[in-house]
Order: sequence, then C-alpha cells, then structure tokens
Amino acid sequence: MEATTDIRRRITFQLRAPEAQAVYLAGCFNDWDATSLPMTQDEEGIWKTEVDLEVGEYEYRFIVDGEWQDDPGCEKRCDNVFGTCNCLVRV
Repeated sequence: MEATTDIRRRITFQLRAPEAQAVYLAGCFNDWDATSLPMTQDEEGIWKTEVDLEVGEYEYRFIVDGEWQDDPGCEKRCDNVFGTCNCLVRV
C-alpha cells in the first residue's frame, strides 16, 4: 500500500479594521461561504483567523460588516466574475 502525504500548512489571514463590527474570511477553500470563517479582533484592531490549507493557490476576500473587501496586504490578485478582484495566496 502506497503512503499518501497530505501536506497542509496553517495560514494566518489578517486585516486591520479597528472600526469593524464583524469580519469574515471567504474563499475557494470554503466554497465562498460568507459566514463560516469568522475572524477575531485583537486589542490593536487587527482581525485574524487561521486556516489549514493544502499546498496550492487559493482565491479569497474578506467580508467586513457585510461588504466584500480586498486584502490590502496582498499583492497577487485575479479578476472575478463580479468585475472586481480576488486576492491570491500560495501555500
């Protein structure tokens, strides 16, 4: 029997949004579910969450108080079907 290697990495996503009431992470890794990955805010107003991802490239965006938003710290982006861009993270 051949052994399989499931290479996963814990990736931290973060967004500085001190005035936000709620921030979520959505991407191709959670079928773009706008509520399944809530983020938590620290005392400096930075929202964070961690996701275990297999090696590959993933599209994502943040939902800040109900509005889809880019990750200002992400340099890699791609167009989406809504006429905006998705952020890209490579694991």
